[in-house]
Amino acid sequence: VVSTQSTEAVVSTQSTGERQTAFNSKYTEIAANISTMCINPATQRPYPVSLVEQAMKDAHISVKPNKSAKQQALEVIKVLKETIQIDRVKMKIKISMTMGDAKKCKDQIKALFTSIISEDNDGQFELLGLSEPGHYKQLSELVGKHSRGKGTCEVIGVEETAESAVFNS
Repeated sequence: VVSTQSTEAVVSTQSTGERQTAFNSKYTEIAANISTMCINPATQRPYPVSLVEQAMKDAHISVKPNKSAKQQALEVIKVLKETIQIDRVKMKIKISMTMGDAKKCKDQIKALFTSIISEDNDGQFELLGLSEPGHYKQLSELVGKHSRGKGTCEVIGVEETAESAVFNS
């Protein structure tokens, strides 16, 4: 009888330790996701994971074990915007469609870009620019609807940050 109770106590302690390890791992994964998805707008550099973790602790962020780290990271970014300067890295998106189709929605499409890198109107409407990640679905739906599925909306990459310009040159 004594051995049964001590075994249950060991199992209970072990599962608590495992839960804590899983919690810490998920917490770090959320911070790492935020670090890769966001930049400090003042420096145009990503925040180190340790700084993101500290900001999460200061904001009293709790981990939800049944939600994905990416989903939680997107939610945490909204909370962190209240305490630190943080912006999502912009997506580099290319839009292609016929000029006839573009005439109907060109202004709506341009409004969803934060900056336009290049625009070509010779026969085919092509636009390359930077947009907030949350606008991709809207852009894709606009292009699909107005081009009857013939146009394209593709993610080319992400915005050049100060760090990527240094390391990729």
